[in-house]
Amino acid sequence: MAAKKTEKLKIKLIKSLNGRHDKHIATAISLGLKRIGNETIQPDNPQTRGKIAQISYLITVTEEK
Repeated sequence: MAAKKTEKLKIKLIKSLNGRHDKHIATAISLGLKRIGNETIQPDNPQTRGKIAQISYLITVTEEK
């Protein structure tokens, strides 16, 4: 049997949004991250992966099953 693709990603904001580019702040907010320590679970799709790539220096990502 082939391993099933992960369908959800757990994203956690680990750095402050203060002083960041406006687009990066907007991306974090669109993912539901407003304060340090906020976590959200998002679907694993190309749109979410693009947002993660843009603000990867502010977040940590783990795969949920």
